[in-house]
Amino acid sequence: MRQKILMLAAVFFGVLAFIFTYQQIKQERSKIMNSAVRVRLIRMKADMSEGDKLMESDIEMFETMRFANAANTLEIPWDRRTDVIGSPLRSMVRKGDILTWRDFKEVFTKVNTGLPAQTRSGWRAISIPVSQVSSVSGLIRPNNFVDVIGTFHFPDAKGDASLDTVTMTILQRVKVLATGTDIGYAQQNGAQPGASSMGRSYSTVTLELTPKEVEMIIFAQQKGSLTLSLRSYEDPNITTDVQSVDWAYLQQHIKEYNAEREQLLKKSAGY
Repeated sequence: MRQKILMLAAVFFGVLAFIFTYQQIKQERSKIMNSAVRVRLIRMKADMSEGDKLMESDIEMFETMRFANAANTLEIPWDRRTDVIGSPLRSMVRKGDILTWRDFKEVFTKVNTGLPAQTRSGWRAISIPVSQVSSVSGLIRPNNFVDVIGTFHFPDAKGDASLDTVTMTILQRVKVLATGTDIGYAQQNGAQPGASSMGRSYSTVTLELTPKEVEMIIFAQQKGSLTLSLRSYEDPNITTDVQSVDWAYLQQHIKEYNAEREQLLKKSAGY
């Protein structure tokens, strides 16, 4: 009888210990799950080799869970993809891989950080003032490419005191190094940029130019206003038939512009 009581007691305490252990595990699991957040990362859609430049068509968004307090993560958030699109890969990546900052051979893996690390040898960094309109509603980001368009007021060709307005494309496919004080991932000294740097307004944009282009842009901004036109990462072409548009030119070519636009729209639509 005593043996049965001891066995029943052992079973009871065993079950009790199991319940306590289960509850403790459940509580710890709940704590862990509560500390996790859903994140959107960059996943490769195809294999790419070392030196290949990443394009928008090569990647897709991937949603998963990560710990909210995870420190020094190197995974690139989906909303920071513009920081790496157009950059050469440091090593081969496979389809399905989640991209990290270390996958790129430019400023993301250099010991030196800051704007000098992002500026290539032989080039210069120069900032120009921008407004919401001239910076494409503030949507231009570091590592984007832009065209620089200037609008100037010249004395009229007739020789009188009146002024004529002329707009022209000055430079094409210029790399943006910084918007305001945001120079992208490199400014964080190896840490992933936080949400506080996202969507921040700015009044200047820093461009990467040659020394001769720096002189030209400084002169141009003193004599008129500059506007930036945002380019696609997948458009490396330089347009050779740029023009200087004044009022007379615009009047003469409006019909031609619309005809060209119609043909381009039809071509894009496939007919």
